[in-house]
Amino acid sequence: MNEEHLFIGIMSGTSIDAVDAVAVQFKAEGIRVVDSVSEPIPCSLKQQILDLCDPNRDSVHLLGETDHQLGRLYAKASLTLLKKSQLSASQISAIGCHGQTIRHVTPSESSVPFSLQIGDANIIAAQTGIAVVTDFRRKDMALGGQGAPLVPAFHEYCFAKQGVSRVIVNIGGISNITSLPANGVCTGFDTGPGNILMDLWAQIHLGTHYDDNGDWAARGSVNQDLLAKMKCCEFFSQPAPKSTGRELFNLQWLTAQMEGSTDISPEDVQATLLALTADTIFGEIQALNGPLEEVYICGGGAYNVQLMAKLSELMPQVNTTEALGMSPSLVEGCAFAWLAKRRLASSTGNLSAVTGAKKEAVLGALYHP
Repeated sequence: MNEEHLFIGIMSGTSIDAVDAVAVQFKAEGIRVVDSVSEPIPCSLKQQILDLCDPNRDSVHLLGETDHQLGRLYAKASLTLLKKSQLSASQISAIGCHGQTIRHVTPSESSVPFSLQIGDANIIAAQTGIAVVTDFRRKDMALGGQGAPLVPAFHEYCFAKQGVSRVIVNIGGISNITSLPANGVCTGFDTGPGNILMDLWAQIHLGTHYDDNGDWAARGSVNQDLLAKMKCCEFFSQPAPKSTGRELFNLQWLTAQMEGSTDISPEDVQATLLALTADTIFGEIQALNGPLEEVYICGGGAYNVQLMAKLSELMPQVNTTEALGMSPSLVEGCAFAWLAKRRLASSTGNLSAVTGAKKEAVLGALYHP
């Protein structure tokens, strides 16, 4: 195994359920997943992250403490992965760590846009003995971009096929799409909520982290009036480039949408939230220029049976990235391993057609052990 092309990618997303770490080998003929682990995020740490996402509950002390604890958790996941895969730290060129987003303010929302991810890279590097690349978004934002989504560049590298028009849909807490036209430029943007609102509603009414397989949503019926009201959210009609997060799609937003609709059963609300995710993804894909031949889903949403069924009704050509040789749960982790590789090679990592940045640039800050 060529040690110079081994990287680890670490991702913990908007859903705040787990830290996913994947060891990846990059070869001339493509990418090979060596092994992966998933480290659950403790409930207490998840609550700290949620508090940091709330401007009414955050604090500098909480920021510092949570940054430290996440650094240790990322390091633990990396070390667990090394042990499981029987690799040594010296074999890994670098760890690409996205970090946990606690605030994302876009150029369309403020004259002072910023994006803040935490998880102390110094701790990761010190505890693993491996160089760490992190802070991927802010260079793009300094160049006038959204700073997100960043995965379309990797989707183009990994999944584009000459002569075939494809769309890659990443359904995490937030959904984003990547358009890979047979003839044309790769584009991509956030479409709106993925799992974030469904997970929130399940936590409130079921006491679970998520609606397993979408079974609870399947027991409900879509409330068309509520769905129509939700779709009136300004974000959905905004042109790309665009990105969003928990700052917009949260309990306050959902409560505002449901005002005057208190007679709707919880399971009907869940069915409606699932329809919102599916419909807004489909609507954006429909609006893409040119013919569409293939759609592939990755992220946690790929494991929601009811969501996949709904998407398949809307788009018969839907599959998961498993059909392309990569587990849906590992795509984002692989993307940040690839972005770390790009950083070490001083190669650009963003696509200006996706983020709206003035130019494509080398992304990420490098922390040595």
